[in-house]
Amino acid sequence: MFDVLVYLYEHMGMLAACSDHVALTRKLSAAGFERDEIADALYWLQGLADIARESVSAEDEAQRAFRIYTAEEYERLGSEAINFLVFLERSNLLTVSQREIVIERAWATPEAPISMAKFKVIVLMVLWSLQANIDLLVMEELLDHREERALH
Repeated sequence: MFDVLVYLYEHMGMLAACSDHVALTRKLSAAGFERDEIADALYWLQGLADIARESVSAEDEAQRAFRIYTAEEYERLGSEAINFLVFLERSNLLTVSQREIVIERAWATPEAPISMAKFKVIVLMVLWSLQANIDLLVMEELLDHREERALH
């Protein structure tokens, strides 16, 4: 699923050009993705679109909300992902409502705890879907898969 999400992000025009799920599925299949993987990604993106539509407006964002994570959230997300969320929020790179959408979408994945590489993809997809301005350095960090990088 995450490979499909990254592919869609890298080929942004494809998602906009193919509002028809059948046509998009066909294009993703032609790119080499499995049907189950495509279906999971499109279902996840539909959930993201639904939650983004229902999210709190940005006008209350000036007041920072203090978030206490439950033991279940720590187990599901992992402390590294939660620390990353705190960093993004304190750096004003993620708003309170965006943070909550990221958490909700992370819960919509079967992996627990979620890997940082996958968690970063979720953050990127949330910011992209909300048409947030993403700093180039932040985007590079979100797309950086250190554990997959070869050492030279």
